[in-house]
Amino acid sequence: MKVFLLQRDQDFAVRPELRDVIFDAMLSGDLFAIANVRRNLERQRGSRPVLAPTGNDAVLAKDLELETLWLAMAAGDEFLYETAKRAVLSSLADPDAIAYRQHVLRDCIEHPELVRRIYDLALQALENERDAGGLWPRASPGSVLHRAVQVLKLQVEVLRGLQRIADEQAAGFSSEGFTRFFAMLRDELSDDYLHEVERHLRELQFKRGVFQSAELGKGLKGARYVVRTPREQQRWTERLPFSSRSDSYSFTIPPRDENGFRSLDEIRGKGINLVANSVARSADHVKSFFTTLRLELAFYLGCLNLHGILAEKQEPVCFPDPVEASQLALAAEGIYDVCLTLHLGSRATGNDVHGDGKSLVMITGANQGGKSTLLRSLGLAHLMMQAGMFVGAESFRAAICDGVFTHYKREEDAAMRSGKLDEELSRMNDICSQITRHSILLCNESFASTNEREGSEIARQIVRAMLCKQVRVVFVTHMYDLAYGFYAQSPGNALFLRAGREADGRRTFKLAEGGPLPTSYGKDTYQRIFGSNGQASLRVEGRSRS
Repeated sequence: MKVFLLQRDQDFAVRPELRDVIFDAMLSGDLFAIANVRRNLERQRGSRPVLAPTGNDAVLAKDLELETLWLAMAAGDEFLYETAKRAVLSSLADPDAIAYRQHVLRDCIEHPELVRRIYDLALQALENERDAGGLWPRASPGSVLHRAVQVLKLQVEVLRGLQRIADEQAAGFSSEGFTRFFAMLRDELSDDYLHEVERHLRELQFKRGVFQSAELGKGLKGARYVVRTPREQQRWTERLPFSSRSDSYSFTIPPRDENGFRSLDEIRGKGINLVANSVARSADHVKSFFTTLRLELAFYLGCLNLHGILAEKQEPVCFPDPVEASQLALAAEGIYDVCLTLHLGSRATGNDVHGDGKSLVMITGANQGGKSTLLRSLGLAHLMMQAGMFVGAESFRAAICDGVFTHYKREEDAAMRSGKLDEELSRMNDICSQITRHSILLCNESFASTNEREGSEIARQIVRAMLCKQVRVVFVTHMYDLAYGFYAQSPGNALFLRAGREADGRRTFKLAEGGPLPTSYGKDTYQRIFGSNGQASLRVEGRSRS
């Protein structure tokens, strides 16, 4: 049995670097293993034992505030949190694969309660596995068989629950993923099949004893032990030791003959060993199915949680239109920063971007006018789109990117290990060593730590090199020399956006197409802080000065 709800032809697999011991323990559903891993990790690093993104993943998480997104998707559930984190950072690179996941998510949004019921059944199945307890490393074949039979008896009831949902609700789902999933359940979990499974499980309890055959091997030792199907029930007269109809030999072990009972157990174990292994593998197969089902549905439950929050705020969402990476496509209507609106009591301001055919988007304008917010909006939209999610916009169409990279300004290094410009250049060097063709680079006030002439020249050369390598660049800057230099050349592959400002200095948080201005209206910020007369009250040594 296969799930295939996240990808058409394979189980969902996170990038190798995003796997760690705590997530593997969570997937196993072994509470003891999870607790043990937690204790070990806490001792080793003294922090919350969850995935700590490294490299570009860590930079993305910080610059795009992904933690806010993952917490909203989790709604307090740690497994949903860990799954959302890995799914968002494990981008899809095929438009068809993205569309496949989008269609499944549409079904989930239309049938949220039913999807949660299926998820709860997967949880119940894993709880059945845990309730059955574990086995000692050298458990006897009889113990292995007994546990596997008990587990499968419980799992059959869960499988019947899935079968009922498939029979009653499949017609309401239209996506390829769910249609195939329900068809698989109906085909492989028919009533006849489940009845047959239950019959075999009853027989494997060996309530009438084990009926097996063996041969004499070398040294008169037993060989070729095989468990046989029990014979039809005999009449009670045939089981009497003096019955004339008996055609078999028997012997009785005295009650206190411990060696005799031990030998009998060994013979019985040799006979049922193959049966025990086969039944245990079947139990493991069923567990694997429910583990995968839980994992893949966890992503969709996270999406449902996020969708519910945005719907309650009446924020628009849409399923984006992904196109091939070779196309320069970027068009958005009403795009907004999903993480920002999760912090706001009101709705976030949306913006329109028409950047088809543009490999460079240069964003300038007033301080605190929404430039950085739009930059985050575009980065989030690309990540969410390539995870197969909806995005925060009225409409969004973009080319697939091989990777999203961010280069944001950082605070001064308190340890004074290097200057700000050194630190910026070092981070850009790391990006250059990882970035590939068809990636997208988001720069926020990069190289503003030095004077404008030098900062503009550094940024200009880097942007040109990126464009030559077919890397798309979105650059937020206050450096007029940099922005105007590209604008004056009037390149056909560049889009220039400018943050709006009212005549009285108020910010509209709307960005429109327009060339750079030689001012970012820093005076507005100065007056807001120091007052319209340019003075501010300062308290120095207990005395008030103006």
